[in-house]
Amino acid sequence: MALKIIDHGTAEYEQMVRLRDEILRKPLGMGFSEEELEKEKNNLHIVAYEDERMLGCCMLLEEDPQTVRLRQMAVRNDLQGKGIGKALMQFAENLARDRGYKRITMHARKHASGFYEKMGYRKSGDEFREITIPHVVMEKEL
Repeated sequence: MALKIIDHGTAEYEQMVRLRDEILRKPLGMGFSEEELEKEKNNLHIVAYEDERMLGCCMLLEEDPQTVRLRQMAVRNDLQGKGIGKALMQFAENLARDRGYKRITMHARKHASGFYEKMGYRKSGDEFREITIPHVVMEKEL
């Protein structure tokens, strides 16, 4: 498995959008707007590949000079539980650390919070609804 950073607007980015749409949005009866995707220009786009197949992805967005936010974590449904999410998280954390960030935060889907807790994240604050489903803020000091 290869982990790498890709650029916004490329063919790989379009593949990433399709993967996120399939895993994160279509099950909720939603999609991505052009405005949402345009705002992602300032995100760091991270993907996991095997051969030509994208296995998973996530993004990092600077919140402040000390903090980066993890967004849009997605792993193909048939590959969940095989270590791809863990590898993406470790890669993202190392990138954040190398760039001088001290903390990662996220709006985690409530049903996925156990995965993030195993990765050392802790809940911060009360449950809330985002894109129609329960989420919790989670964070980790790097």
